[in-house]
Amino acid sequence: MGYSYVSGMARTLDGVKSKKIVYLISEDWYFYSHRFDLAKASIKQGYQVTLITRVGQYGDIITKAGINLIDVNFRRAVGNPLADLIVLFRVSGIYRKIKPDIVHHVSLKPILIGSIACLFNSVPIVINAVTGLGNLFLSGNKSTAMLRMLVKPVLLSLLNRRNSWVILQNQDDRKDLIAQGMRTECSELIKGSGVNLERFSYSVESNAIPVIMLAARMLRYKGIGEFVEAARLCVKGGLKARFVLVGDVDSENPMSLTREDLEQWHNEGIVEWWGHHNDMPDVMRKASIVCLPTYYREGLPKTLLEAAASGRPVIATDVPGCREIVINEENGLLVPVKNAERLARAITRLAENKQLRIKMGEFGRKLVESEFSVDIINRRTLALYERALSS
Repeated sequence: MGYSYVSGMARTLDGVKSKKIVYLISEDWYFYSHRFDLAKASIKQGYQVTLITRVGQYGDIITKAGINLIDVNFRRAVGNPLADLIVLFRVSGIYRKIKPDIVHHVSLKPILIGSIACLFNSVPIVINAVTGLGNLFLSGNKSTAMLRMLVKPVLLSLLNRRNSWVILQNQDDRKDLIAQGMRTECSELIKGSGVNLERFSYSVESNAIPVIMLAARMLRYKGIGEFVEAARLCVKGGLKARFVLVGDVDSENPMSLTREDLEQWHNEGIVEWWGHHNDMPDVMRKASIVCLPTYYREGLPKTLLEAAASGRPVIATDVPGCREIVINEENGLLVPVKNAERLARAITRLAENKQLRIKMGEFGRKLVESEFSVDIINRRTLALYERALSS
């Protein structure tokens, strides 16, 4: 099914023209998971909302919510400048046609493409949401390092434009970008995309045998290999537990594991690979402990927010993003990067102490309620829109 812009200006009940906001996000599944509630809140606030994205299985759900949907053939992978240039011209043309009051770009590639498109159009307000510094800033690959040298000054120049505001999800990213030249006054710390507390309700686990879960895209830098090695160490040490991977491979990401890798581990009986699941609240209820031993430059991992909201203790690496939601010894444990032995010890400690798991789960739920609910995050984002427009 094709999707394109629905023309016409929405009006409020008193006949006043509503403001127009455009979200630019690479994939519709990511929008649905991370910004759908924000878009619906924007509509309630009186905005006319358009989404530019690569449309997959969520197109009908998005349009039924009253969001104008435009299908653009985004490619998240780097290394195809011609395809990116085509997308740039397409996005620029859409901005020219819609004439938005606000554009909201989410993650590095949409920030670069969308902000360059804004140079050719008179867009009053540009919101750039940095959701982690990612593979471009992380990879030691020579070609990526060369690309990084070219992209960083361009990115900083775009972030520093007078009509731009930058949303950062953690203090580490904010400090690093300011140290590299980003204007302090244009940055706003909004921790993550929030979690729906009604969907992810609190519960106490009922597993006879602890279920240790890692839920993420099956990427090497999410710590999948370290998780599997930690599972081996735990089983070798006599721990009775089930180790579960939830998520799919990502063919566009060079760091993705293959289906053969995952099926081999599954067939060996080391871990269970459950693949992709749409019903994450149900998945979280089946977990006893949720792990994310990532060494990726995360923004603020949604899987950890969802785990904490569900009353599950979390184990994560002590890296930017993770330490925003994991308070060591309170709602979970922080472990060193790429250290399967320390991860195994942390897993064993929680797996053998259900009361500690319950205590940490209760603390995590209260933490999310006070700081990370989707209502809190949406209010802060909408307040930024209004502040930017009024300035």
